[in-house]
Amino acid sequence: MSDITEFETSPVTPDKLQPARYFAASFAGEHVAGTEFVIGAMFVTWGVSTADIFWGLLWGNLLAVLTWTFVCAPIAVDTRLTLYAYLKRIAGPGTIRIYSVVNGILFCILAGTMITVSASAVRILFDIPAQVHWYPTDGRFVLVALAVGAVVVAIAIKGFRRVAQFAEVCAPWMILMFIAGALSMYPLLQAAAGGDAGFGEVADRFIWRGDKSELSAWHVAAFAWVCNLAMHGGLSDMTVLRYARRYEYGYFSAFGMFIGHYLAWVCAGIMGAGAALVLGKSITELDAGGVAYEALGSAGILAVIIAGWTTSNPTIYRAGLAFQSLRPSWNREVVTAVVGAVTTVIACFPFVFSRLMDFVGMMGLILVPVGAVIVAEHWLFPRLGYTRYWSQYRGQSTNLPAVLSWGIALLVAFGLNRAGVHLFFLLVPVWITATLAYLVLAGAMGARQAYPQASGDAQAEAERQAAEQACLAQARELGAAGRHRPGPLRRLSRGLALLALIACIGMALWALGGGDLQLFRRWLWLPTLVYFAAAILWVVRSESGDKAAA
Repeated sequence: MSDITEFETSPVTPDKLQPARYFAASFAGEHVAGTEFVIGAMFVTWGVSTADIFWGLLWGNLLAVLTWTFVCAPIAVDTRLTLYAYLKRIAGPGTIRIYSVVNGILFCILAGTMITVSASAVRILFDIPAQVHWYPTDGRFVLVALAVGAVVVAIAIKGFRRVAQFAEVCAPWMILMFIAGALSMYPLLQAAAGGDAGFGEVADRFIWRGDKSELSAWHVAAFAWVCNLAMHGGLSDMTVLRYARRYEYGYFSAFGMFIGHYLAWVCAGIMGAGAALVLGKSITELDAGGVAYEALGSAGILAVIIAGWTTSNPTIYRAGLAFQSLRPSWNREVVTAVVGAVTTVIACFPFVFSRLMDFVGMMGLILVPVGAVIVAEHWLFPRLGYTRYWSQYRGQSTNLPAVLSWGIALLVAFGLNRAGVHLFFLLVPVWITATLAYLVLAGAMGARQAYPQASGDAQAEAERQAAEQACLAQARELGAAGRHRPGPLRRLSRGLALLALIACIGMALWALGGGDLQLFRRWLWLPTLVYFAAAILWVVRSESGDKAAA
């Protein structure tokens, strides 16, 4: 085994903290994903109006960014622990066993969906029919899913740094592919609308028709907020953000939410509507690979493959840490490999596709009460005079108030949903219920008491944080003094990568202006190949300067 250290049970040391660009790339890469093709198409089938899409996505994604920045990132940076290590301190090993199994299973299913998305593109190369049922209808698709999963797992095993570097290479191109696909499909939709129709008319007639009045901008906003609820409100992204040098790196989630979710969902809706028009099919009969291929040709196949990879990589990484937390002595790489194998088997059965939006909503609601418990203990306990880690000081294996609060919140969610409250609107009542229940129950069961161990732990943590700040200050000074002009090969590779991206978007604008769509689809692979060659070289040459980067 390699000597990869991921600090599964201890705080990340200052020398392992990562520069800002890793988080910008990680958020952009993870949230410009293959599932964006699926979600963008689902908004079209929802029948919401154009105005509801644009306003709803604006407010919902803004709330998600704020949750990452002011809830998840500060706790991650303050503790430098994974969610699992911190929850173990708060709620004990008994609770973490329950949580890790639930969390790990959900992340395995989610990662399996991403691998299925990638496989939906590869299947085009082998003339395999689209897999739109919950089970595979062609044995060759199973082989494709297994092969794609093997690549994804190999990257996830390498740990956070390699996952982030993979996203750093792929994210800029992936973003442009969504834009290019929308630009290439739009003239077809405009021609169908009469040739001189404006964007609003085209969108209202062929994309977001607004013909289902029960779904509104509020539903769109709520979904955009809860779509990644497990990561921000449920604090799963503590696993990633513990490597951030400052909590403000949480703002980089905007790359994922606005360039990723907002822009990608809009562009995917345009591509999906255009592909359905070209093929004369309902959008529900198309998978992500089919949509991307119609819009982008062979480059679209690569786009969907990579889009699935950039999201499934960190998701499998999270799932591996979840199961590894059950027994810290287990090797993380071995656990990640086993989890990846199970996830790849799940990917052979594309059952989540049909209810993807409901799944991500339920996943977030199942996990977010635990996030509320952690937030209450981390921030509210000191202000209320409660003792943080009180359950640990009492020698309890399971923090009963935490488990009960989790269960009470889920019962409230179930009751409200049965009463007619939409799944996407349950976040706020679930969070409030879990917080209040935990404060009341913990206060009654011992959190109000003082414990002699608390002062020693608080002092040790303060000393660790002070040493970290001193180390970071020294690193900034050394970095400023030692920073030098990039070498000629690094400058050349960066320039070539930029020119290749400009060529990609230039070709898309040419198609938008009336250029030959088939010619665009046939030759888009060329600047794509140049981009990846140059970007990989640039990242490799940049690696030596990461420790000095701000």
